[in-house]
Amino acid sequence: MTKRRRPSSSPSPRHTGADDAGWADLRRLTAARIGLKRTGASLATGPLLDFQLAHARARDAVHESFDAVRLAADFAADFAADLAELAAPVLTVASAATDRQRYLMRPDLGRRLAPGAEAVLAPHAGHYDIVFVVADGLSARAVAAHARPVLARAVTALRADGWRIAPLVIVCQGRVAIGDAIAGALGADCVVVLIGERPGLTAPDSMGAYLTWQPRPHTTDADRNCISNIRPEGIGYDDAALKLVHLLRAMRARGLSGVALKDDSERLFLGGS
Repeated sequence: MTKRRRPSSSPSPRHTGADDAGWADLRRLTAARIGLKRTGASLATGPLLDFQLAHARARDAVHESFDAVRLAADFAADFAADLAELAAPVLTVASAATDRQRYLMRPDLGRRLAPGAEAVLAPHAGHYDIVFVVADGLSARAVAAHARPVLARAVTALRADGWRIAPLVIVCQGRVAIGDAIAGALGADCVVVLIGERPGLTAPDSMGAYLTWQPRPHTTDADRNCISNIRPEGIGYDDAALKLVHLLRAMRARGLSGVALKDDSERLFLGGS
């Protein structure tokens, strides 16, 4: 017969004020939810309400409307000199997803241009080194807040290198791969898509930059390079533009992008050559 073990008489560990102070010090170093207070087996009311608020903000960001007309006007007003190098005017098109619900349910439609979009692009076709595309993606507020400062810095550097830059294209209900069709329609060797990333519980306004060399209809994500989490609390505008331009120069020099092209821009931050 197996004997039952007596429960230990030693007291269970108890959290102290020193523990709370230690967690508070760590929380100042990260936006992650760590060391959350609990009441029994459940989260304390404060952390639970914070979590629910963050979740609501993420959901709101996904469904927030994209004011492409206003964004185009902001580009023209704030960066008139740079937009002249972008062969203005700024072009606004849409994907084949006719509304937000269809965009979320049918990702394939967000990768294709809407009927009539090619007619908007065709008069501006030429031979360009690069085209920049700004798409709402899953967070319109991300590109509304972060696309202009990153683009301004990148265009200044590329203009100094003599790059031929196509008209800027703003896309409603767009996904990353729609940049492939735009590059093909305009005759650009590479495309950079600035797009709102999937909102998280600490970042409803994170922007990504997807770079593709000579995109084709069957280009895959393995053929792209990505700079993620562009925002003041993540990768700042200066650092994002530096990485972006460094990758573009490497793409053109080596004639490739994606998994075959490694991002070694960290050496620039460390002062390497």
